[in-house]
Amino acid sequence: MRRTNHNLDDLALTLPITQAACRTAQQFANQQPTPEKAEQVRLNTLCVWVVNEYLEMMDIPTQLTKSDSWNSVLRLCTDVADLELLGIGRLECRPVRFAQEICYIPPETWEERVGYVVVQIDESLQQAKLLGFVRNVATEELPLSQLQPLEDFIEYLAQLRQTPIRTLVNLSQWLVGIFDAGWQTVESLWNQPEIRPGYAFRNGDTLVQNDTNKTQALTRRAKLIDLGIQIANQPVILIVEIRPKTDQQTGIRLQLHPTGNQNYLIPGVQLTVLDESGAVFLETQARSADNYLQLQFRGEPAEQFSVKVSLNDASVTENFVI
Repeated sequence: MRRTNHNLDDLALTLPITQAACRTAQQFANQQPTPEKAEQVRLNTLCVWVVNEYLEMMDIPTQLTKSDSWNSVLRLCTDVADLELLGIGRLECRPVRFAQEICYIPPETWEERVGYVVVQIDESLQQAKLLGFVRNVATEELPLSQLQPLEDFIEYLAQLRQTPIRTLVNLSQWLVGIFDAGWQTVESLWNQPEIRPGYAFRNGDTLVQNDTNKTQALTRRAKLIDLGIQIANQPVILIVEIRPKTDQQTGIRLQLHPTGNQNYLIPGVQLTVLDESGAVFLETQARSADNYLQLQFRGEPAEQFSVKVSLNDASVTENFVI
């Protein structure tokens, strides 16, 4: 069933945009290098703020400051407007202007999202309309006529709270060139000065050293991991390297690196591998002068495991299947 714009207006929820929201959006926008990027960040921030206030009214707990959209490095590098929902996952909050009938959904947000809420921002930046939501997307253009009403959205979130979604990163697909959203080449991350670690890569064991004879059939990807205020909004880089072995096993190497011209990881940061039951399989912890952590192991086809990056009470877990 398709919804017309008239239906959208009838079912939309209008909320005021507070002065606090505008100040925060302007603060984030001022950090951007171009006017276009500043406008993108301003609208994204307002959308996330308004959705966060709506969910607070509905007694749905959120973790605004742990969202990627609240991280200065990730805002600069990606078109992100996510909101972390406690115990549920990340919700994407996408802006549209008045009279637009299509909402743009960036490809980097097509995975690792529990849903997409579309928010119409008034030209005066004084009010916003929550138009509706969809559960998933597969294209950059989302017709507003495909949106489901907010009543269904709240019911959907209630279901997710009872049965959280566990997304598995399929490493076998990496070997044929299919990569999950959020996982980038190591070079694409290190080519960004605001992300590249401060230490020079002189150690031959580090992943950035390329040896054609040694890296044949090797595949690696990297992802920014944000532990929020625990490390002063400074993400770390998790690198996953896989290499097929002759016995049908897969060799896996994990590395954790600092970012933002930092020479060393924060002491106490842990890198942990958990087996399918959740038991600790391997673990290492940063000391006072560790510029990276590393773990290596082998796995069988279809075997599942998790990688947890943690510091004190904050943690991020990525789930994998070989």
